[in-house]
Amino acid sequence: MPVSEQGVTHERYSLIPRTLIFLTCGERILLIKGAPDKRLWAKRYNGIGGHIEAGEDVLSAARRELKEEAGLESADLWLCGTVTIDTGENPGIGLFIFRGECPPGIPRASAEGSLEWLPIQALAEYPLVEDLTTLLPRVLALKPGDPPLSALYSYNAGDQLVIQFGK
Repeated sequence: MPVSEQGVTHERYSLIPRTLIFLTCGERILLIKGAPDKRLWAKRYNGIGGHIEAGEDVLSAARRELKEEAGLESADLWLCGTVTIDTGENPGIGLFIFRGECPPGIPRASAEGSLEWLPIQALAEYPLVEDLTTLLPRVLALKPGDPPLSALYSYNAGDQLVIQFGK
């Protein structure tokens, strides 16, 4: 289908695409602790990821982000979920969530923050970004070949995050 038939208009809701990657190694998960001077989620733990650049597919973007933020390469990343983040404005955010197993090498810190292998059973003891306490158990329960999860994040009148999972 040519570009002229794609139905792209400024009146339609659009999404900024991003990736989020969770690597596990046995009972540990690799998370990045935001640098103290980071504008968003400073000193809190999150998955590795970032924006998808023009001309990239989502898997290539996830691999690039993993290399940039952690110095790691992983061939076994698999899409395990998508999240639409309704920011209350246009555009919103489209988040593509990937999982993978222990890649070879030692993760290295970047300007984004430091990387740590944390025990999965002790995650409640760490300062995680707001959605991870709800999202991570579902992501970690998925196995390769399972259907990817789907979620909608929105915000109520008090700017509090509301998470709804598709059925």
